[in-house]
Amino acid sequence: MDIDREQETVKVAVVQASPVIMNKEKTLQKSLDLIEKAAAKGAKIVVFPEAYFSAYPRGLNFGCRIGSRTQAGREDYLKFYRSSVKVPGPITAKLASAAQEAKIYLVMGVNELDQSQNNSTIYCSILYFSPQGELIARHQKLKPTGSERLIWGEGDSSTLSTISTPYGTLGGLICWENYMPLARAAIYKQGVKFYVAPTADARDEWQSTLQHIALEGRTFVLASNQFVTKAMYPEDLNYIDELEEQPEVMCRGGSAIIDPLGNYLAGPLYGEEGILFADLDLDLIPKSRLDFDVNGHYSRPDIFQLQIT
Repeated sequence: MDIDREQETVKVAVVQASPVIMNKEKTLQKSLDLIEKAAAKGAKIVVFPEAYFSAYPRGLNFGCRIGSRTQAGREDYLKFYRSSVKVPGPITAKLASAAQEAKIYLVMGVNELDQSQNNSTIYCSILYFSPQGELIARHQKLKPTGSERLIWGEGDSSTLSTISTPYGTLGGLICWENYMPLARAAIYKQGVKFYVAPTADARDEWQSTLQHIALEGRTFVLASNQFVTKAMYPEDLNYIDELEEQPEVMCRGGSAIIDPLGNYLAGPLYGEEGILFADLDLDLIPKSRLDFDVNGHYSRPDIFQLQIT
């Protein structure tokens, strides 16, 4: 075998599940169980949804209106804040140990309490853990969408992260960041072969986005979403009545694994929790780039340049 050749195949897993909403200790236990199940079936890369620790607080507004806030809303927000994760911290240490024990690359969506500047802002982040038990990279969402801006700060270019694995480069973007063409270009530029797309978007139209990314980047897409019902929310929220008009299924899922020519290898999964698996043929990447290579013969660097500040 050519010593420069990467491995020919790799099994991956995409988790579709809800956290134990606003309870990071119970969410940790659930995540450890899911990691164990994925690894038991041979997965080497395991991807969890956006904001898995410990809530994507769909349907809540925390008592906020333009020009006013409420004390009851601040108390609900405090529950959300306390269910977020310090990075690094005790939760990330346990996730790192789980990745090491399972011998996997783990991609985990978290509400991150960024301690780098001793602030109290929460960021929507994805964390990357290695089989050696290390937290090796993170990415903070660049642009929260709509009312998400109430609860999340904005990341910057320093966390446009990808990581090297024996199977190829792993990296990606969160939810509607994937509608930002230059953000996608920044990830493609790093040679990504496994593009992770954790999300909270369960629309049919989102599947078109995932297939487009696969075709544009000529990359495998590992897309993970939560499955959440209204009954999963904690009953002691002050604004729990805000959910009365919401459907019983708050997020139906839509997780999927897609090959570099836009074909589904697993999913989309709707209406239940589950783990999707696929054995990826890595030769599909050079085969797919015969007629389109986003960093190569289709890039036209004589005309276009990408500058990241």
